[in-house]
Amino acid sequence: MSEGGREISMEQAQEGMVLAQALSDASGTVLLAQGATLTAANLTALRRRNVESCRVVMDEVLDPAAQAHAEQERLRRLERLAVLFRATPPDSAGAELLALLQRYRQGSAT
Repeated sequence: MSEGGREISMEQAQEGMVLAQALSDASGTVLLAQGATLTAANLTALRRRNVESCRVVMDEVLDPAAQAHAEQERLRRLERLAVLFRATPPDSAGAELLALLQRYRQGSAT
């Protein structure tokens, strides 16, 4: 696998994308190896570690099927949040939590 690819922000990173280059933290510890496929769990962990960008394989970035799958998964998770918080009063801490979770799932900064 080449060192090429496209540099993208973590906000643009989606499940199913393949790393063109290993991801390391500030101390040089490898977090994900070159060729790893991004999952929801490792995207969450990388964002928690304040990783700002990654280099992904171009084919994966442009693959409409992978993008469609990621979009379906994002919508499914948003629908699940709506079900979980369906009885939450609008002016409660639960409603604030729901809003934060929805922004997170949509990839928006909080």
